[in-house]
Amino acid sequence: MAARSSRFANWAEMTIPIRRSTAADGALLVAIWRSSVAKTHDFVNPSDLDEIDREVQRFLPQSRVWVALDDNGSPIAFMGLEASSIDSLFVANDWQGRGVGRALVDHAKLASLSLAVVVNAQNEQAVRFYRHLGFVVVGHSPTDEEGRPYPIFRMRWDRRTSE
Repeated sequence: MAARSSRFANWAEMTIPIRRSTAADGALLVAIWRSSVAKTHDFVNPSDLDEIDREVQRFLPQSRVWVALDDNGSPIAFMGLEASSIDSLFVANDWQGRGVGRALVDHAKLASLSLAVVVNAQNEQAVRFYRHLGFVVVGHSPTDEEGRPYPIFRMRWDRRTSE
């Protein structure tokens, strides 16, 4: 097995609790989304970001997502997973680079032979993260899924080609 980069060096020592979200998590999920986006989405136009924020406030609190917890049981990250597609993965700014996102993706991998994800191509940190976990680019688009001018990569992980 290849050595992990120093960014993920503590992963083997960590156990990150993961559970399904509850209605009580709603406001915290929005705060996690905002914290993560503030650090990783500087390429998004502020007016687009305001519009997206309003959309997130409407749907995220009612969404059933997987939530990673800190030692006190407080949410620090979440992942939307529908069938074998990761539709969202956001880690609070202070927790990025500490294995939390990896724990959520590993959780998704447990029940899937393959996983798909759509990533903003301009979010270089996310593209590197998914590549590090064995995902490969299988498609791209010059706009995001809502038609906004933010290029996306479609990425896929497959257990059969990753082992």
